[in-house]
Amino acid sequence: MLLRMEPLPTQPAPSKVLVQKFGGTSVGDIERIHKVAARIARSVSEGARVVVAVSAMGRSTDQLIALARQVSPRPSRRELDVLMATGEQQTIALLCMALEEVGVRARSFTGWQAGILTDDLHGSARILEVRSGPLLEALGHVDVAVVAGFQGQDARGNLTTLGRGGSDTTAVALAAALGADTCEIYTDTDGIYTTDPHILPGARKLQVIDYEEMLELASLGARVLHARSVWYARRYGVKLHVRSSFDFKEGTYVMEAGNGEGGSMRTGHAVTGVALDMNQNRISIMGVQDRPGVAASLFGMLGQSGISADMIIQGVPGAGDSRQQMAFTINRDLVEDAMHAIRPVLAGTGGSVRADDDIAKLSIVGIAIGSTPGIAGRMFEAVASVGANIEMISTSEVRISVVIGAEHAREALAAVHAAFGLENGGSGQVG
Repeated sequence: MLLRMEPLPTQPAPSKVLVQKFGGTSVGDIERIHKVAARIARSVSEGARVVVAVSAMGRSTDQLIALARQVSPRPSRRELDVLMATGEQQTIALLCMALEEVGVRARSFTGWQAGILTDDLHGSARILEVRSGPLLEALGHVDVAVVAGFQGQDARGNLTTLGRGGSDTTAVALAAALGADTCEIYTDTDGIYTTDPHILPGARKLQVIDYEEMLELASLGARVLHARSVWYARRYGVKLHVRSSFDFKEGTYVMEAGNGEGGSMRTGHAVTGVALDMNQNRISIMGVQDRPGVAASLFGMLGQSGISADMIIQGVPGAGDSRQQMAFTINRDLVEDAMHAIRPVLAGTGGSVRADDDIAKLSIVGIAIGSTPGIAGRMFEAVASVGANIEMISTSEVRISVVIGAEHAREALAAVHAAFGLENGGSGQVG
């Protein structure tokens, strides 16, 4: 999984390379694309050569997926990648046109033209290598290289995509390959908050958050950053600056904590943030044989299908009971694929499977969670206070997650957020 970098020996990197990423909201229409072009032009005027990774405009990706579903309920992942990648390709061309209009020399690159090589897992590919030569060569002739985020190609030349939010990962990988120490991530919020400020206006903005805390929040449903982008940033020492596309204020830095600079340690709160994921399904498997190898077969098939399961629980059979039950959560978009992967195993072992979509996953994150008594009790009490029943629990040193009914999700989020004093002016003390 090394990110190998190949700068051309005859074309050294410019002295100042700035990597920026603009998401779908930032480039949602032509007016916003012009505003993004003006922001990039400002960076160029300050002496930077800029590499920009962009997402598809607005809801373009959702619209493309909807088109595919009209053709087939389970479209080929390879062909779905080919279709979805067209969204980003529209954006790179339009943004380059807008940059040229304001006198900035720009050149567009698809993911594979930019040298992004991935594995062959369609729909959720991992970047294996960035061959930075084409971008470095271009920066010798133009001011800005605009790269289609979210995409690359595998060793056989197939187009691949990196999964939802993958443009973040594209940007961080480019920053690492080009030796940039900071990658600017532009969004529709002005930084990272203790929870989604669109859902809970009282959320508090963080100045700094540690890589580990941000990685957990991102993987648990906080949509401000793609989880894999945070992993790459930590692995290659790229500092992230998450900020608004619509103003020039300082945002939130994601970086190695050190000397008490992380979210929990800087604020004095045991819990840094609360994440709510409404895009989860619970898969329940009932009546399978209670013998070695059954779980391995089930989850092995899921792995072969490119599906990651979370919050796995297994029931305890009664005395003399030879049947078992288990449950796990997955991304809602992958339910049909998961059911297709599981059914052949169940045909050989017995049992049945059911998918429930009326759930939500609520999580708290903080590097002090594992060493602070009383955290779990306070969270569970807050969840219970809104009438929500906890159906599944998962814990680690830095997070606690619960599955509850979707109808209680937002109330429970507000209750847990308040219980740990994360709103503006809260104390955050446990005890």
